[in-house]
Amino acid sequence: MFPVLIVLHVCVCVALILIVLLQKGKGAGMGAAFGGSSQTVFGSSGATSLLHKVTTGVAVVFMLTSLGLSIFIGRGANTSIMQDVQPVEQTTDAPAPAAPTSPANDSAQDKK
Repeated sequence: MFPVLIVLHVCVCVALILIVLLQKGKGAGMGAAFGGSSQTVFGSSGATSLLHKVTTGVAVVFMLTSLGLSIFIGRGANTSIMQDVQPVEQTTDAPAPAAPTSPANDSAQDKK
């Protein structure tokens, strides 16, 4: 089921991109409106085109496949990438770090 949903999602993504690129923008008629075109500049756009309805349907399918994929991914196994890592054991045999020199000794040497 999961691979089928991924293939469907990819196909819907490509279809949505192509459908959106095929449509002309809302401002496409405005340049021609001042050149003597009979289209309305800011009025209603008229009946909804078939391409607009197809875009809406494909967008709904895209949202549903996205939601389905997120649900399938969320229900996956609750494993951690740190599951197979062995803890580092600390040994007490290690030597202690060297003690820092005191600044009082350094200032006495600088005065000489």
